Amino acid sequence: MKFHTDMSWHEANQTYLMGELSAVRAAFERCDGGHPAQPAEAADVTANGCAMDPPAALERLCQAFGLSRFEREILLLCAGVELDASFQQMIGAARDDARSGYPTFGLALSALREPHWSALSPAGPLRRWRLIELGAGDSLTSSRIRIDERVLNYLAGVSHLDERLNGLLEPLDAPADLPGSHLAHAEAMTRMWSPTGGAPLPVIQLCGDDAHARREIAALACARVGLDLYAIAASVIPAHPAELDAFVRLWQREAILGGAGLLIECGDADPREAARESALNRLLQEIRGVVILSGRARRGIFQKPIVTLEVRKPTSLEQRLMWRRFLGDAASRLNGNLDVVGAQFNFDGSVIRAACAGILQGAGESDLRESLWEACRAQARPRLNALAQRIEPRAKWEDLILPEAQRRSLREIAVHVRQRVKVYHEWGFAAASSRGLGISALFAGPSGTGKTMAGEVLANELNLDLFRIDLSQVVDKYIGETEKNLRRVFDAAEEGGAILLFDEADALFGKRSEVRDSHDRYANIEVSYLLQRMEAYRGLAILTTNLKNALDTAFLRRLRFVVQFPFPDAAQRTEIWRRVFPPQTPTESLDFGQLARLPVAGGNIRNMAMNAAFIAAEADEPVRMYHLLLAAKHECQKLERPLSESEIGGWR
Repeated sequence: MKFHTDMSWHEANQTYLMGELSAVRAAFERCDGGHPAQPAEAADVTANGCAMDPPAALERLCQAFGLSRFEREILLLCAGVELDASFQQMIGAARDDARSGYPTFGLALSALREPHWSALSPAGPLRRWRLIELGAGDSLTSSRIRIDERVLNYLAGVSHLDERLNGLLEPLDAPADLPGSHLAHAEAMTRMWSPTGGAPLPVIQLCGDDAHARREIAALACARVGLDLYAIAASVIPAHPAELDAFVRLWQREAILGGAGLLIECGDADPREAARESALNRLLQEIRGVVILSGRARRGIFQKPIVTLEVRKPTSLEQRLMWRRFLGDAASRLNGNLDVVGAQFNFDGSVIRAACAGILQGAGESDLRESLWEACRAQARPRLNALAQRIEPRAKWEDLILPEAQRRSLREIAVHVRQRVKVYHEWGFAAASSRGLGISALFAGPSGTGKTMAGEVLANELNLDLFRIDLSQVVDKYIGETEKNLRRVFDAAEEGGAILLFDEADALFGKRSEVRDSHDRYANIEVSYLLQRMEAYRGLAILTTNLKNALDTAFLRRLRFVVQFPFPDAAQRTEIWRRVFPPQTPTESLDFGQLARLPVAGGNIRNMAMNAAFIAAEADEPVRMYHLLLAAKHECQKLERPLSESEIGGWR
């Protein structure tokens, strides 16, 4: 059988398949009449199929699964019933029953060439790889057999993922390019998959914090060896032995038919998911071909060979090159500002591309710089939004009433954040030591003295996002879970160098206790882990506390800044009262000196001003001293604090 050179592979494959079906039908009829076919005829036809480029789907399948001639003809007989109505008529006539036009093992044993009983075995390729399905019947030989739909489509040249795997697997596309450090990993993987003389391929384990980068490396490595890549979450791998066995066989068949590799994405190990871990281990032992594990941390030792590659973010130089490539001509207008952006935001290639996509090429230098900065902040937010509360910073330096020493300390914090790139990298401090590069500050003082407002001021000054960490979402009663939650927060914040505000930090970062039991030991581990992450965090971490003495002394020693927020004196309270009302708020005859006689913090002053505004608005009057008196009584009642005549005398 010959094919025209201008015929497409699909047309040639279809022609070849129909010819093979005709040959099986002819062999079936001759065997039924007592005239067996000559073996050479089949050999010639098979050679024609293998001569195609690439070979015909039937020949590739038979070679991949090691089908004998008898098993090959069983498969074709079942395919013929689906593709050619004459097969049903032929089978019905052979069985003297027009209604029984379906093949059985018994019919195949009696009518096809070179029959052997092992073709019926569950361990044989037809049933092991589910190339055919066995229906109900009184006996094995009388049971109906039919070709699997995925296999039938493959023979016809139609490639698709088995529908039983659709809900579990996600196809991954190879990236157009990768930074050099990631490309080196992809090239190393392709070398590991080179012919090994029949030895099993090693499981490759990609570890690191950047899940997207791990996906891109795996997809590019597979593409370079001509494989598609599918990802599956370890959490959805079937845990029941029978379901797991079915999944392994279906995937193994899919990997052979479609030329595919499997990426297993592992989350943090959970000791309460022992069944899932067991299923993963069994899957790794039984599966063949290209298998890649992807996760943050290394996993345990397996019986199969395993090679681990550590995937890190692109280097700062690689990120700067990507910024320039994706910005194109606009990069030249940013001058040194592009280095500042690259130092502040720690992105992989896909995020850098997304941040650059919305930048207007025709914008001026200042507009471009501002647009790019805001685009970067927007790209860095999504992961943290799910873990912490973003505070929109509104307060400015003029809103902060503090002694000069404290204001000077806050400005020093802003200088350290702004100049850390020059000092750490250009001036070599980061190369000398990787420890102590994190910028951390403790804001200590009574409630309402402006600690959170100071965080807002710094966020405004530095044009960075401010996130308040909800301690109830961080602290977990299960041993080890608090560290995982802290890691998620710091890892998510790392991309954009956001300002992290741990409010009332003494609840989480208290003094480390003496070890009396396992809970004390793990509580100390949590504090030590926090110290480690704060020292490594590339952004600014702010801790606020009402009780400075409740913090561990080792913790205080490793903080770069400690700012004590004092209770405001009379002069400071007067200034707070002067600034607490917005310009559009109507006021009348307010005596700020008298108001300042009440010794309360700035947060309480703001509450009283707002409550008085509601009272005045209801009365349709401007805010007066009388309204503030009512608000003061309400606020002090809430604080369980009595009011004296010396404090509120003259407020009426």
